[in-house]
Amino acid sequence: MSAVQNSRVEQISKRLMNWASILEPKTRAQAEMTASMPFIFPHLALMPDAHLGKGSTVGSVIPTLRAIIPAAVGVDIGCGMIAVRTQFTRPDFVASGSLAQLRRAIEHAIPLSAGNHNRELTPTAKARVDQLAEHAVTFDPDAYARHWRLQLGSLGSGNHFIEVTVDELDRVWLFLHSGSRGVGNRIAQHHIAIARILCEKWWIPLPDKDLAYLVEDTPEFDAYITELRWAQEFALLNREEMMDRVIDCVSTWTGTPVVEAERTNCHHNFTQRETHFGEAVWLSRKGAIEATEGKPGLIPGSMGTASYVVVGKGNRLSLNSSPHGAGRNYSRSMARKLFTQDDLRAAMGTIEYRDTAAFVDEHPSAYKPIDQVMADAADLVEIRHTLRQIVNVKGD
Repeated sequence: MSAVQNSRVEQISKRLMNWASILEPKTRAQAEMTASMPFIFPHLALMPDAHLGKGSTVGSVIPTLRAIIPAAVGVDIGCGMIAVRTQFTRPDFVASGSLAQLRRAIEHAIPLSAGNHNRELTPTAKARVDQLAEHAVTFDPDAYARHWRLQLGSLGSGNHFIEVTVDELDRVWLFLHSGSRGVGNRIAQHHIAIARILCEKWWIPLPDKDLAYLVEDTPEFDAYITELRWAQEFALLNREEMMDRVIDCVSTWTGTPVVEAERTNCHHNFTQRETHFGEAVWLSRKGAIEATEGKPGLIPGSMGTASYVVVGKGNRLSLNSSPHGAGRNYSRSMARKLFTQDDLRAAMGTIEYRDTAAFVDEHPSAYKPIDQVMADAADLVEIRHTLRQIVNVKGD
């Protein structure tokens, strides 16, 4: 009998549909709590990678009528993935030189880890910063993070990464995961706090303070949507800038300009206006990607495991959504108790990465098995390509 089982959607309640075959009881309870909010319509969709989050579950799709829960979008507004398929194949790529040298070049070109930023802007980053500044019409991003311009083109830490991967045909892909950095986090925290204050002011009882919400047609709601959309644009452009730098590193390392065969850039922490079951809703995907029929998407595995290039199937019950990754099985503190640096070395095998104890909490077994997550998502997306890492870059 296979270790990977195909799951069917489970209707936990009238307002909660679940695609996760691996679902921890506390995560289930948290999703049920969010689904009980009076403005959820038609139902909350729980993705295969669901795990406990702040206020609401990571790996959930939350449609709301005339209201929005800032914490249900998450604090890394616009976090997501970008991937580029190159003209290289694995044999001619690895013959170009030391993969460790390429890894170090990428680490030098892109600031890594929390709080780090560029010393100066590249010409492409400056153009993107100018675009963002032009779109910040009704608010000042400097009020949130004075270094936001210099953070464009920086990775961050945690589960954010840059990878060189190969697909099932041995074609080389460049792949990375990041979001809106410090400025997006501070925008999110600001509006989460405002939502709490307003719910207290209006004597609105909440099952969790992080389910505090903003109501449509109020100044606070309008301000959040404006700044949220800006942060989502920042995250998208941040990934584009980093990918351009990775491409430059690969071009220099191989001695051959990279030719892009295809590029996909998608959010997995975001809100947008959509229509579902005949109603216009604010759809918040907190750890989920849009999987409208025919729409390309990216689902990363954990450090050392496969990632996937997918296309959406437009599953109506899932609100045209799919998982965004493997989803944690263990907290970072628990992972550090369970795994060692030697365990991580064994899991990474021949993948080129920076060998440090700082990444022990990113051990693949700290996450759900990506094979099971993808089996659970069989009705949500079609797998186009399976990517295997040969180089991994992370921030501490």
